[in-house]
Amino acid sequence: MLALRGIAKEYASPGGVLRVLDSVDLELKPGETASIMGPSGCGKSTLLSVMGGLDAPTAGEYTLGDAKPYALSPDALAGFRNKSVGFVFQDHCLLPQLTVLENVLAPVLAASTGDPGASERARSLLHQVGLRARLDHFPAQLSGGEKQRAAIARALIREPLLVLCDEPTGNLDRQSADSVAGLLLELGSAGERIVVAVTHSAELAARFASHYVLRDGRLLRV
Repeated sequence: MLALRGIAKEYASPGGVLRVLDSVDLELKPGETASIMGPSGCGKSTLLSVMGGLDAPTAGEYTLGDAKPYALSPDALAGFRNKSVGFVFQDHCLLPQLTVLENVLAPVLAASTGDPGASERARSLLHQVGLRARLDHFPAQLSGGEKQRAAIARALIREPLLVLCDEPTGNLDRQSADSVAGLLLELGSAGERIVVAVTHSAELAARFASHYVLRDGRLLRV
């Protein structure tokens, strides 16, 4: 279960305090998918950062599974992010010097504990996203859609409860965007994880099970 209750986020600005999020509430269960839309600068990425354990809220409570991330020590919070949250960005953020397989395994290498089944799981994930023949290729040798599919596999390698997607199809052509969107929705339909996507695409947003708009710092279901 993901639960946001009364989440607020403020930043200091030259004109005073800027309130980006204002009493945001959201509950999602494993197997549920949600899209969030809103104009540029409305706080969508800030909300994802709060859910991803990257940016502590000014007020409110956040729970993911059994954890209250912002009550954890810095080291424990880093471990929480590594294990419980997978990120898919508009820019795939693959490391150019690593092969596709090595990129998918990167979160495992950053973990403080070993994972003997990781290599086999990475290969299985890459087969699942259609990159069976690309394991030893470098990012520069992939198309935009292939890079984003590799990024999805990387987001899943630690078997996270939550997958957060920030404009995951923003840099893709129509065909690649449809393919990536289908993969993201399959993640949720498996019933094991929660998938949340921020997007400017009404077409992509409509494919998710629940739809929200962030307006004036508040999250509204539509």
